[in-house]
Amino acid sequence: MSTENLPQSPEQPPRKPRVAVVFGGRSSEHGISVVTAGAVLAAIDRTKYDVLPIGITRDGRWALTADEPERMAITDRRTPDVEELAESSEGGVVLPVDPASREVVYSEPGSVPKALGEVDVVFPVLHGPYGEDGTLQGLLELSGVPYVGSGVLASAVGQDKEYMKRVFTSFGLKVGPYVVIRPREWEQDRSAARRKIVDLAGEHGWPLFVKPARAGSSIGITKVDDPSGLDEAIEEARRHDPKILVEAALRGREIECGVLEFEDGPRASVPAEIPPPAEHAYYDFEAKYIDSTPGVVPAPLTPEETAEVQRLAVEAFEAASCEGLVRADFFLTEDGEFVINEINTMPGFTPISMYPQMWQAGGVSYPELVDRLVQAALRRPTGLR
Repeated sequence: MSTENLPQSPEQPPRKPRVAVVFGGRSSEHGISVVTAGAVLAAIDRTKYDVLPIGITRDGRWALTADEPERMAITDRRTPDVEELAESSEGGVVLPVDPASREVVYSEPGSVPKALGEVDVVFPVLHGPYGEDGTLQGLLELSGVPYVGSGVLASAVGQDKEYMKRVFTSFGLKVGPYVVIRPREWEQDRSAARRKIVDLAGEHGWPLFVKPARAGSSIGITKVDDPSGLDEAIEEARRHDPKILVEAALRGREIECGVLEFEDGPRASVPAEIPPPAEHAYYDFEAKYIDSTPGVVPAPLTPEETAEVQRLAVEAFEAASCEGLVRADFFLTEDGEFVINEINTMPGFTPISMYPQMWQAGGVSYPELVDRLVQAALRRPTGLR
């Protein structure tokens, strides 16, 4: 029997890739993560991708949230919170743990779980522990779901400033003088821990910067001008992380450079300079996000200095086995040497953040930047690579 004259069923249009934007989290950087998510949700191309916003509350609940980027902004010097955006105070989102399925499920107490559909890629815009440090990346690897940004190892190295510096040193990158105070050191012999810090100052001078070893956004950092301020600074850092890092101050200019993964490998952005903020002791959280101290883009560097910091930024990206994106922060010392301070594997990503601004200056708009990151994640397999 011929089927030539039978009605043909219309072809289904191809499904758009589904992007789950995951944000919030349990770290001190919860609010900035929500702000970043608002910017990404506003910029992502809805004609090209379906989007599923998932917020993680401060206590770790995965919540289905409203897709309303305008509610994810800093208002009256206050950062937003996932609880304010969650569609339910009790419902939870569950990612698959079977690599053969990417079906996301939503459930509420007393209700039948509801399938939300498959997720093709996760865009994790979490900052700090429990999201940027390899923990979420490990969960996504187990689930077999591609994701934006670095894998487990690079994320962990990028979060722990001690091991980040050890990796960079092993690859020949220059880092500044520092000491680490581990939890047991402080708890068992505070006098010895203080002496270790004072010895650092004795060799390199005051001030020192006391900071959590595994935090970002300048949270928990104190500039200490003499020994009398040490204990208070240590306790402030330990509120965010029981392991602390103490760094000698470096005299020089603060220079940042972005790295983005293109089809042919990582490339460096136009560098930026962070001038000393007029109303702050250093480039702290409020200077970055509340008062929005502007950076200078592009940085006023010589062509040779620009090429060198771009080379070093890509070298740091490769040294830590990073993927997707990185912001590398340097000091250009008075003797003309670049010293790497740290990298961020998921840097601040709001429109006023330096990472997008540096790429904007190089001709890559914010929406294009978001698209390139999603496409890089879709190209990359999960598992060993």
